[in-house]
Amino acid sequence: MIWLTWRQFRGSAVMTAAVLVVLGITLAVTGPGLASRYAAGIADCAPNDTCTDFFDRFFGEYQIPFLALTLVVLILPALAGLFWGAPLVTRELEAGTHLLVWNQSVTRARWLAVKLGLTGLVAMAAAGVCGLAVTWWSDPLDKSAVPEMAQMAPLVFGARGIAPMAYAAFALVLGVTVGVLVRRTLPAMALTLAAFAAIQLAMPLLVRPHLMPPATSTFELGRTNVEGIVPHGRQGGAMQIFLSTSAVPGHAGAWVLSSDLVDPSGRVVVGDGASGPSSTIARSVPVSTTSGPCAPMRGLGADACTAEINRLGYRQQATYQPLERFWPLQWIETGIYALLTLALAWLCFRRVGRGLS
Repeated sequence: MIWLTWRQFRGSAVMTAAVLVVLGITLAVTGPGLASRYAAGIADCAPNDTCTDFFDRFFGEYQIPFLALTLVVLILPALAGLFWGAPLVTRELEAGTHLLVWNQSVTRARWLAVKLGLTGLVAMAAAGVCGLAVTWWSDPLDKSAVPEMAQMAPLVFGARGIAPMAYAAFALVLGVTVGVLVRRTLPAMALTLAAFAAIQLAMPLLVRPHLMPPATSTFELGRTNVEGIVPHGRQGGAMQIFLSTSAVPGHAGAWVLSSDLVDPSGRVVVGDGASGPSSTIARSVPVSTTSGPCAPMRGLGADACTAEINRLGYRQQATYQPLERFWPLQWIETGIYALLTLALAWLCFRRVGRGLS
């Protein structure tokens, strides 16, 4: 049975292995140079406190390959479910070849176990190797990425560490389960893709933020969490603050779940409809624009005005998951997908054992 399953699957496995070898060689050749350039840049910028500018230049130069590799890791589990999982059993049900195997003293449970086991191990190995290789190669870029593309960001988190292996196993068994229930290859492939995409969207939006209790703190305003400050155009004696929604001081790489401006009494400052960069929220703060540090003619700059707003008691209030929780969240999410995979596998065995003919 193992030999038969391998013969049916070997073409896809060999092609996948070839693609991974090419990808691995490319990453192994370019990775050391990327890390060396990052280390040299840090050594140059640290004494002058100009590392923010270096991070912007460094990440901007490699942003396209960074995003491309991230998407490759994210797409790989979906492809496993779509092209390996959905047709794995459905194709035989449509052709009737499963009956020939069952009449050769091979039990239904063994037939399904070999198919799921062999194909699942290959899918997990492919996703694991790809995910860990990209995690290693992207390490300098993860450290210098803009907050929206940091390692804890929803888009990037799923393409790092061990999570891709869990996604691949789940997608494969999901495809097999849908195929067993639908018993038609093309509808099973479409339903597998739709279900997997929906679950992959629901996990970072609804589940992952609550896997560990998020931290909530207040922070002084500064360069890290303020992306701009200008006089309010429609209200005299006020400054417009563009507060970051993706960064908090002292916690580089954190995943910010919520961010807002609070006044000295701790109440949230309500927005007034002004617009700014997509990664910010605009809030108006009553402060003198005719005298003092925020007066345009004083020429003291945004830092002096920000310090004045801090003196008045305004703060950023944020809820976030710190970068230190990356691996705990990886293990928890992997465990959740493992349980879902086992539940779907049980459903497959139950359906094949009792409902198929």
